[in-house]
Amino acid sequence: MKLRLGIPKGSLQEATLSLFTRAGLRVYTNPRSYFAATDDPEIDCLLIRAQEMARYVEHGALDAGLTGLDWVLESGLEVVSVADLIYAKQSMGKVKWVLAVPEDSNFQKPEDLEGRIVATELVTVTRNYFASQKVPVRVEFSWGATEVKPPLLADAIVEVTETGSSLRANHLRIIETVLESNPQLVANQKAWADPERHRRIENLSVMLCGAMAAQGRVGLMLNVRKPHLAAVLGLLPALKNPTVAPLADGEWVAVNTVIEEQNAWALIPKLKQANAQGIVEYPLNKVVM
Repeated sequence: MKLRLGIPKGSLQEATLSLFTRAGLRVYTNPRSYFAATDDPEIDCLLIRAQEMARYVEHGALDAGLTGLDWVLESGLEVVSVADLIYAKQSMGKVKWVLAVPEDSNFQKPEDLEGRIVATELVTVTRNYFASQKVPVRVEFSWGATEVKPPLLADAIVEVTETGSSLRANHLRIIETVLESNPQLVANQKAWADPERHRRIENLSVMLCGAMAAQGRVGLMLNVRKPHLAAVLGLLPALKNPTVAPLADGEWVAVNTVIEEQNAWALIPKLKQANAQGIVEYPLNKVVM
């Protein structure tokens, strides 16, 4: 039985397809079709809006899918959260759903919006947020272009942002963060309970998480004489400890580690000064913890 997998269509689509490629599984899409092929004949992919993904996973139309935590919470449906995948449309971070108001308004905190209209696509989460703050507001669903609604059509909005640039362009200011969100790999409960489909979903999670862990990191190999090993190791950060292996020449050892790519510029000259030789920096596709 093939694994039925949902890929988020829309703003997260390209970033998700790039992640799958780095993980070693190419997904081939057709702009005229919602179905996609993969290099793995045992996986069928379907392009689904992130807002709907939890519904189809919970119903069993999909065995698993990638969607945001925000839309899982908004749906209120029971799905298995398999893995957190921290990436967004433009960056490798989380997005925020923020409460924003016109920049020239007198609203400074959520309490100031008592009795006012708040427009958002994330209705349930927003209602729960204001209920937790004990602030009665009227939450209205927004079909899009939410940033343009204040002040004429709404007093405030709850909108997703990655950089805040769209809010600033529409003369809005943020007064509170309602929710931080990131993509998740979620699974249908029956599929997760089935040993074979569980194994396939777990394998997919391992590879995707490995690709995420490799992002922004590089491998580093070098040779060093034993008398200088302590000095070299003192310079090296590592996920745990660098791997040290003897060479054919008993006076030398090879050192292998993983570092943040941004540190390589300053680190490699220091390693050279500490008498390391044959230093090789190489890219990583996956780091599986």
